[in-house]
Amino acid sequence: MLALPNHAVLKPMLLFLVLFVAAFGCKSTNSEPDPGIFQLLKVSANETTLRTEGINKGILNDTRFTLEFTASLDTQTVSVGIQLFQKTNQIPLKFSYQENQQTVVAEPAEDLEYMQQYELVLTNQLQSVEGAGYAGARFEFETANGVLAVQQVMVNDQVLSKNERLRDVSYDAATISIQFDSQLNPNNYQQYFSVVPQANFEVSLSQDQTTVTLTNTEDLDYYTFYTVLISSGLTDRNGFDFEAYQTTFQTGLNPEPKFPTISDDALLTKIQQQTFKYFWDFGHPVSGLTRERNTSGETVTIGGSGFGLMAILVGIERGFITREEGITRLSKIINFLANDADRFHGVWSHWLNGSTGRAQPFSEKDDGADLVETAFMAQGLITVRQYLNGEVDSEATLIQTINTLLDEIEWTWFQRDSQDVLYWHWSPNFGWDMNMQISGYNEALIVYVLAAASSTYGIDADVYHNGWARSGDIRNGKSFYGIGLPVGFDFGGPLFFAHYSFLGLNPKGLSDTYADYWTQNRNHSLINRQHSIENPGEYIGYSEYSWGLTASDNPFGYLAHEPNRDNGTITPTAAISSIPYTPEESMQAIRHFYYVLGDKLWGEYGFYDAFNPTESWWATSYLAIDQGPIIIMIENYRTGLLWNLFMSAPEVQTALTTLGFTITD
Repeated sequence: MLALPNHAVLKPMLLFLVLFVAAFGCKSTNSEPDPGIFQLLKVSANETTLRTEGINKGILNDTRFTLEFTASLDTQTVSVGIQLFQKTNQIPLKFSYQENQQTVVAEPAEDLEYMQQYELVLTNQLQSVEGAGYAGARFEFETANGVLAVQQVMVNDQVLSKNERLRDVSYDAATISIQFDSQLNPNNYQQYFSVVPQANFEVSLSQDQTTVTLTNTEDLDYYTFYTVLISSGLTDRNGFDFEAYQTTFQTGLNPEPKFPTISDDALLTKIQQQTFKYFWDFGHPVSGLTRERNTSGETVTIGGSGFGLMAILVGIERGFITREEGITRLSKIINFLANDADRFHGVWSHWLNGSTGRAQPFSEKDDGADLVETAFMAQGLITVRQYLNGEVDSEATLIQTINTLLDEIEWTWFQRDSQDVLYWHWSPNFGWDMNMQISGYNEALIVYVLAAASSTYGIDADVYHNGWARSGDIRNGKSFYGIGLPVGFDFGGPLFFAHYSFLGLNPKGLSDTYADYWTQNRNHSLINRQHSIENPGEYIGYSEYSWGLTASDNPFGYLAHEPNRDNGTITPTAAISSIPYTPEESMQAIRHFYYVLGDKLWGEYGFYDAFNPTESWWATSYLAIDQGPIIIMIENYRTGLLWNLFMSAPEVQTALTTLGFTITD
C-alpha cells in the first residue's frame, strides 16, 4: 500500500515551489539583462583579461583597456568612475564607446612606463543610463619590460629577410648591417653577435648606437650558407629585452683557381690516374671486383666491375700499373666470376658479396639475374679478351675462361617464353615478378648487341626491332633548346644513356634505321648542357661551364637527374664522360670542376660524385658506375683504346650486321 507524505513536510515543499515559479519560471533564458542590474562582465588590457585577485603581470606599455558591462553606461559618470593610477599619480584616460555604450574603451593619454605597477580603479560613482549604481572594483597590474627589435638587416646594401635566403653574396666582401629600433649599450653588445659557420668578423657600433656592422676580415667560403646570430642576452640602453634573432645568406662563387694550372693533356691524365685508384686501390681484396661505392664494404657491383675491367686496361696503357700487375688483377677477377660468383642461367646479379660471391638483393625481389648489369660486365670481358695476347699461355687460358663465361649467358632465356623482347630480371625465388622489359631507349642498347653476338644463345633481329625499338616508337625527332634528338625521351634523359652502352660500342659512324648514334649522343649532351645554361629552375651554380645531369647521389638521396627531373644537382661524370662528343664543352666543365671547385670536389679517387650549390651540398661519395665512364671515355676521346678493342671482336661486328646497323668512316 502506497504511503502518503506527512502533511508537515508537504506544506513547506509546496510553498517553495510556488515561490520558485513566481521568481524564475516565467523568465526566458534568452532575455536581455535586467536594466536595473548594472554589473561588470569583463576587463581586458589589449588581449589579456584582468583579474581582481593578485597582480596581473606582463601588460604592454601601449595597452588600452576594454570594459564590458551588462547595461549602457551613463557617460557623464565614466571619467570619475574609471581611473588609472601609478602609485598616487592619476594617469589621464581617453574614453570611447561601443555596443550601445555597454562597452567603454579607456586609453592612456601616453604609453605607460615599462616594468611599473599600476592600478585600474572602478569607483561607486559609475552608473548606468537607468541610474543603477555600481559597487566598484580594483585591478592591479604590472607592465612588461620594453622590447628591443631588429628593424632591418642588410648584406652589402641588400636587404636580408628573416624568412628568405639572400643568394650570391660576395665571398670576399660581406658587410652585414643590423639596425635596431633603439640605442644599444656601447659597452656591452659585441659578445651577442656571431656568424656560423665560424668566420672572422669585426663588430662595430654606429655613432648613433642603433646599428651594428659586421665586416669580414678574411674571405668567406663560397657557395656556403652563413647564419647571422644575435643572442637573447642583448639589451638596449634602457635594459629592454631582446628575443634571439637569426637570418641566413649564401655566398656566391669564388672563381679563383684552387690548384696550379697545368696543360689540358696533363689534367686529363691526372683525372684518369686519380680515378683509376678507385678501381685499383679500392678493389675488393678477395675478388678484385669493384665495390658499389666507397662505403659499400663487402658489396661489389657487376656492372661497375665491368667498367673496372676496362679501367685496368687504361691503367696498363697509361703506365699507372705494369702489364704484369694488370693481368694478375684481371685473372683474379675473371676466375672469381667463373668459379665463385652466383649465376642464374649464366647471368650475374646486380650485387655480389665480394668475399663469397653470393648474390645480394638489390631490392626486395631483385635477388637473382640482372641482364643489364651482366651486359656491362660482358662488354668489359670482350674488351679484355681482345686486349690479351693468345700467344702467352697465362693470357690464352684467361681468353678461354672469358669465352666460356660469355657462351654460358643464356640471352634467349630472358625472352621469357620466346617473346620478341628481353626482360631485365629473373629470380630463383620470385621468377619474373619484377616484370621489367628492356625496351625503349635508355642505357641498355648494349644488351641487344651482345645478345645478338652470342654464338650459343643468340637472339634474332625481330627481338631488337620489336622489343628494344618498339617497332620504331623509340624515335623522337623533336628539338629541345633548338637541338634535334633522333631517339629517346624528351630532352634525352640522364646522360648515362650516352655513356654506359658506348664505353666499348663506338658510336662514330654507327647508325641504324632509327638513329645516327654519334648525332644522338652529341645532341643529347648538348641539350643537357643547354639546360644548365637556360636554367629554368633558377638553380645556383648552373652555367656553360658547370653542367651535367645524370644518375647520382644528391642532398635528398639518389636520383636519375635529367632536365625533366632536376633538383639542382650537378654530377661531374655527366659532362666529363661526354668528352668524345663535346670535347670543347666538356673540357670547359673539367677546368671548372678542377680549378674552381676542386677544393670541394676533388678527392682521393678523383671527382666526388655530385654537388648541389643551391643546397650548399657536396658529396663525399664515389660510385663505381660514375667513376668508370670518366676514365674510359677520356681514353676513348684521347686514343679510342676501348672502342677499338671492343669493336675488333668478330661477334660484335656480326651482331651489328644482324641487327641492321651500318658503320661509316
